[in-house]
Amino acid sequence: MQIRASGALAALATLFALSTAAFAQDGEPIKLGVLEDQSGDFALATIGKVHGIELATEEINAEGGIAGRPIQLVTYDTQSDNRRYQEFMRRVLQRDKVDVVFAGFSSASREAYRPIVDQFKGLAFYNNQYEGGVCDANMIVTGAVPEQQFSTLIPYMMEKFGKNVYTIAADYNFGQISAEWVRDIVKENGGTMAGEEFIPLGVSQFSQTIQNIQKAKPDFLVTLLVGTAQASYYEQAASANVDLPMASSVNVGQGYEHKRFTPPSLANMYVTTNWIEEVDNPASKAFVEKWHKKFPDEPYINQEAENSYIAVYLYKQMVERAGSTDHDAIRKVIAEGDVCMDAPEGHVCIDPKSQHMSHTIYLAKVNEDHSISFPKVWDDIKPYWLGDVGCDLTKENPEAQYTPSDNPKAASK
Repeated sequence: MQIRASGALAALATLFALSTAAFAQDGEPIKLGVLEDQSGDFALATIGKVHGIELATEEINAEGGIAGRPIQLVTYDTQSDNRRYQEFMRRVLQRDKVDVVFAGFSSASREAYRPIVDQFKGLAFYNNQYEGGVCDANMIVTGAVPEQQFSTLIPYMMEKFGKNVYTIAADYNFGQISAEWVRDIVKENGGTMAGEEFIPLGVSQFSQTIQNIQKAKPDFLVTLLVGTAQASYYEQAASANVDLPMASSVNVGQGYEHKRFTPPSLANMYVTTNWIEEVDNPASKAFVEKWHKKFPDEPYINQEAENSYIAVYLYKQMVERAGSTDHDAIRKVIAEGDVCMDAPEGHVCIDPKSQHMSHTIYLAKVNEDHSISFPKVWDDIKPYWLGDVGCDLTKENPEAQYTPSDNPKAASK
């Protein structure tokens, strides 16, 4: 029996080696679909995502590709249009037969295409900071989520500036759910909401909102505004002498407003981000240097650009460890709990239960001259919240999005 068992193990090992070698020698490209806004309202923040994918792909292909197979990018400009996300997602999955898709900036875009990914049992990376809560085995998320950004930021701001808080947020699921997180954390920490407003996308005039804020007299303002139009708030508020500390999970790290607007319109803004190009460590500096060498005209490298760059390398690791691009095989690798890498921000890992990524979270302060300082850094903040509400993709796949109301205690852990 001992001899037969050893022989069986040897045969299995040989079979595995042969299948792995066959996969490695297969010259067919691995197709990576890229559905990102290269034009439209969000393009300013998303061009860097495309560039991050291109840079990582160039590096990986120069080193022999993924298990000997080159990466082939299949790219479409989604033009900040949710209908195009749906159209192109069907196209890349049905016609182009891509192995994986990197897609989406806004949460509305993600929720427009996610049912299509689920329908065709695709695999999509969402490389964006967002409001959290997606529990879907067909999605891998490399962006930061509220338990990494708000559970660090809001208590810090309340301790430093006071407990009377006013929120202005974009009026769609990102802003609404993010505001719910803020509301719950403020309450948990003994604070009060002085006010809360939801601004439709595309709005660029804020005179009434500014008057409302001035009348409410909060200790600080939480800004969850997105897109080029809504960013108009900051210069208008500065002109109206709204001299308030600001907190954000989305500004600076995405739209680099501190570079685009005249100082001091963003002065005294505090942002929790997993990376921006001002991060000062050797890995970050090397990343910025090689980025600007390839893209010398890039005005700024944002957190989504780094997330997208990381995601290509994480996918490479998953495929090579799985010995296949098969999605079930990749999920088994993720379930092992050690899909990790050293990134420009620091060490990151994919959580097997939620398929979201751990992050180093930097508290970036915008100074009067719009330079950036980092008063605090939180290492290895894990995406724990989905696990607290019962998401475990190693056991079941609900293909759902949860909000803080699904487990209020978990939101303020």
